[in-house]
Order: sequence, then structure tokens, then C-alpha cells
Amino acid sequence: MAEDRFSGTSSYIATDDLMMAVNAAVTLERPILVKGEPGTGKTQLAIEVASALGRPLHEWHIKSTTKAQQGLYEYDAVARLRDSQLGDDRVHDIGNYIVRGKVWEAFESEQQPVLLIDEIDKADIEFPNDLLQELDRMEFFVYETKQLVKARHRPIIVITSNNEKELPDAFLRRCFFHYIKFPDKDTMARIVDVHFPKLKKDLLREALEAFYKVRDVRGLKKKPSTSELLDWIKLLLAEDIPPEALRGSDSRKAIPPLHGALLKNEQDVHLFEQLVFLDRRTNPQ
Repeated sequence: MAEDRFSGTSSYIATDDLMMAVNAAVTLERPILVKGEPGTGKTQLAIEVASALGRPLHEWHIKSTTKAQQGLYEYDAVARLRDSQLGDDRVHDIGNYIVRGKVWEAFESEQQPVLLIDEIDKADIEFPNDLLQELDRMEFFVYETKQLVKARHRPIIVITSNNEKELPDAFLRRCFFHYIKFPDKDTMARIVDVHFPKLKKDLLREALEAFYKVRDVRGLKKKPSTSELLDWIKLLLAEDIPPEALRGSDSRKAIPPLHGALLKNEQDVHLFEQLVFLDRRTNPQ
């Protein structure tokens, strides 16, 4: 159905290949595994898909200590022990101590939901495989209450990864894969326009030119992302920095003004300072 097709939103610029990937995953009823460098909008994608399709969103943000079981449910034995010591009648029903996870919440949704499993590569290497059966069969068993939980509707599952570790082949086979490329200048200009619709074209042009020059410097430990560009432009506007201050023709201006919004560690700042020094020696004014 037309309303089940994702075509971006007014606040999220999606490329044609990204829209095609999301719609392909929905058609195949497979999770979409989204990779890309930080700041390319992977997490935001799930939020925007839910918004565009009018679906409820369930977000499961993964940490290094997260276990797959937590997405299904957890049995709070400590709370039950405490209540038993206090003589609470709740202890007679073990179901009172079953804490539902994000997968369970999504399975119980009365409307087809969007389930975000964010940064899956942060968890233990066995984490993806531990979810295979549940995401395949759309059901799981609660042993404490002898209850079978089945999904009312198959969720639209968006899984993000920053490539911190390789994911198992068995898991990859069950996903539709898409790599979000870093936006080119034209796409980035559209993204900036969403956030700063009144930004003057000459400032936008010079800011993008300076931003991509920073990203192109070889040896950067951390290249600035989209969110850092938006922060930088916000500062340029707040400080009323003129477009000509961003031009790199003068070697003394090789480090952009307010560069702390773009460069986030001392190694990268030092690298730029070295480049300025070398440029002054080879191209004296």
C-alpha cells in the first residue's frame, strides 16, 4: 500500500537508495541493518520511519553490558525476595516480577510498530545470534510463567551498527543490508536547509567548502559529522562570522573559526596546526 512506503519526512532528507532499502526490507519482512560512520542519521532513520508511516516506535539502545534476554524480559528475583520478606501478597504471582523488554513491548503493539535495535555491535559477539530465533519466529517463551508470547504484527525492525565488530554470518543472512554513505555537498545543503532555512547562500557555500576540506584532511582521528556541521553553523550565525572568514586562500586561516565544534580531540587540532605551519614555510606571504 502507498501509505506503507517510506519517502522521507520534512525533517529528514533520505536519499533514493535509502528509501528503496527501507521499503525493500518492509516488503521482505526482514530487519534492515544500517551501517555508516557516526553522524549519518542511522538512529534517526527509525524515528523518521515511524513518524512517516504513523507507527509506534520502540527504541532499544544497546550497551556493552546488554544481553539479548533483556530485550525479551527479565525476572526480578531481588524484588520478589524483598517482597517475601515484607510479607507482600504479590510474591504468590511470579508474573508480578517479570519485566517486559522492548521486543516484548513491540510484539504486543496493537498496530504494526517500528522496533529500533540501536548500535548492536556494542554488545557481546553472541548477542545477534541470541536473537535469531525470536526475530525469525516472532515469538518467545517465558519459562517462569510458561507463557508463549507471539507478535500481533511483525515489527518493522531497524538495526544500526557502527562497525565496531563483525556481525555473525547467520545474522547477516536474515537482514537487508544498507550502508549510508556520508552525504555529498548537494545532499548536505538540503540537510542544512531543513535546520537553517534562512541561511544565506554565500555563508552556506563557504561553510560547506570549509567543512569538506576539514573532512578531506588525511590522518584525522575523527572526521566531523553532520551533527557537528550543524552545531558549527549555529555558532557561525550566533557569532556573526562573515563568509569571507571561512575561505582557505589565506594560509593563516587554514584552521576554521570556532573549530572546536568540528575537531573533537587534541591530535586533530595539532595536525591542523602542523599543516598551517608547513604551509607558511612553503608558501611564505
